[in-house]
Amino acid sequence: MPPISDVRQISHIAYGFIASKVLFATLNAKLFDLLADGPRPLPALADDTGIAEHRLDTLLTACVSLGLMERRDDGFINAPASQQYLVTASPRYFGDYLRFQIDRQVYPLLTDLDQALVGKAPASLYDLMADPKEAEHFTRAQHVGSLGPATVVQQLVDLSGATSLLDVAGGSGAFSITLCRRFPRLHATILDFPTVALLAEHFIAEANLSDRIRFIAGDALDTPWPDGHDAVLLSYLLTAVKGEAIPRLARLAYDALRPGGQLFLHDFVVNDDRQGPTGAALWFVAFLFNRDAVSFTPSDLTGVAETVGFRDVVTQDVIPGLTRLVIARKPA
Repeated sequence: MPPISDVRQISHIAYGFIASKVLFATLNAKLFDLLADGPRPLPALADDTGIAEHRLDTLLTACVSLGLMERRDDGFINAPASQQYLVTASPRYFGDYLRFQIDRQVYPLLTDLDQALVGKAPASLYDLMADPKEAEHFTRAQHVGSLGPATVVQQLVDLSGATSLLDVAGGSGAFSITLCRRFPRLHATILDFPTVALLAEHFIAEANLSDRIRFIAGDALDTPWPDGHDAVLLSYLLTAVKGEAIPRLARLAYDALRPGGQLFLHDFVVNDDRQGPTGAALWFVAFLFNRDAVSFTPSDLTGVAETVGFRDVVTQDVIPGLTRLVIARKPA
């Protein structure tokens, strides 16, 4: 991102939180669903939502100004991207990720960013996982949010000869489910918090993969990892732990792999010059609430992997501007 040169660009950043809440409120009111079958006039939408017309018109005007909807003579209609990604019945729907994780959990945390910067954050995303109700919301939302990246990852990795995957902090099982579907010989073991287990097992059963995916309840930093795996996956874990824990996780992964096995690190990553991309840089700010968490670059992760003995390290984009996949191999 080039340096900004206009005060209006500063204002755009300053008011960005209002646009976020407009999106979340519209999702929570089910307005995108109400427009799924075509245009609807304001009075009908007011009746369906129970929101007074003058208030709803203000919200919908904001949606139109953001490009989320169009205002036509016959009423309001979803924008193409809203129809594809924000309507519950759409196969690409990920609104629940935005509603339950970003709006309910991440957004409130950021009101205490000043405290987080001096190491006094009152709560973190990591803490939420100790609360069964919040852990369920987080995991259900993350399942929706992880299916897309998992679909990309399964195209970037070669597990055709693998039979055993260890998915550390695998949460709902989105990555394990996607990879097991892609590679018929593969079996997976997920290691994650006990508060995640029931929901993960539900998603695994729903995918008819209970015979190929098992769940170990525990903490990745405290629970022994089973060994002898063809691949170890750490997705969105390195951002959630203290910086000093990252080399230890790499060593645990190395020890859990058979000779010739592969390590997959999927996470937010900023460029080596640390000038962006904006999406990844902002996500690292959200993880400042996990005390002593750090941001990292491809070179940082390559260095950690090579220090513990991995070789043939490569990095590829998964979600452009947000996440990348680091692939490394344990020598045979």
